[in-house]
Amino acid sequence: MDHGHDKDRNVAYQHGPELLAERFEADRGQLRAVAYRMLGSLGEAEDAVQEAWIKLNRSDTAGIRNLSAWLTTVVGRICLDMLRSRTSRREDPLFSDTYIPDPVVREDGAAPDPEREALLADEVGLALLIVLETLVPAERLAFVLHDMFAVSFDEIAPIVDRSPAAARQLASRARRRVQDAAPAPAPDPARQREVVSAFLAASQAGDFEGLLAVLDPDVLLRVDGGVLLPAEASTLVRGAERVTAQALTFAKFRHTVRRVTVNGAAGLVSLADGAPAGLMVFTIVGTRVVGIDIIADRERLAALGVR
Repeated sequence: MDHGHDKDRNVAYQHGPELLAERFEADRGQLRAVAYRMLGSLGEAEDAVQEAWIKLNRSDTAGIRNLSAWLTTVVGRICLDMLRSRTSRREDPLFSDTYIPDPVVREDGAAPDPEREALLADEVGLALLIVLETLVPAERLAFVLHDMFAVSFDEIAPIVDRSPAAARQLASRARRRVQDAAPAPAPDPARQREVVSAFLAASQAGDFEGLLAVLDPDVLLRVDGGVLLPAEASTLVRGAERVTAQALTFAKFRHTVRRVTVNGAAGLVSLADGAPAGLMVFTIVGTRVVGIDIIADRERLAALGVR
């Protein structure tokens, strides 16, 4: 018997809901991090954590020996249900064909927001979140909980209604997808800024050859903009020449540009009439751009706090 946990449990529940709330707040940061990786949505992550708090208050807490582990698995189960409910939403014709998860954006030179920075403690890039969007819900849960938060397959198995061995297989399949599809970004922020500066200069100058020089031959451009995209824009473009043509199309809509850091990677915010009109995030390997992800929905940018 783990007497240490029993002692903590007795202290927590003899003193009632105030200490229970204190214990929950101590775990809130990790719970938000779990939910963000599971859902790719800052708002939904907050909703999942809040629902976990409600469930905690409605539960018989006397039997909980490890509150942190219990809350992590509860949040995982809530997120799994939320992911499964997305199917019908994604079939809505108004839902973007190319969905880019919510980014964590910080303007260069601005002081970091501790709560938001905590979401990225292990450098969760936007490229990784996009790959996670391609996994089936059970695979995503097994990978996130095991590979990112060291939850055992014995604990994951009942959440996905599988055996521990089957849960291990779910995580293994997810891991292969992630390794195959998510390139490692350039680790040097200064190098990233240099590459983005070259891209920006060529784009603004209409320099086709200059853009080709900075783009990987197989670069992939994704655009999530809903109804706000210009009619001639495509939402998914692969190949340096096609992406260059698209970049020059966007250039004529861009006015002022600000540098930002997005999930640890270099990015740009374009402004029109003083308001954010687009967010561009670059995935860079070596000296080449291998991925560009754009959110061009002004309402969504405002909701994400992009200023």
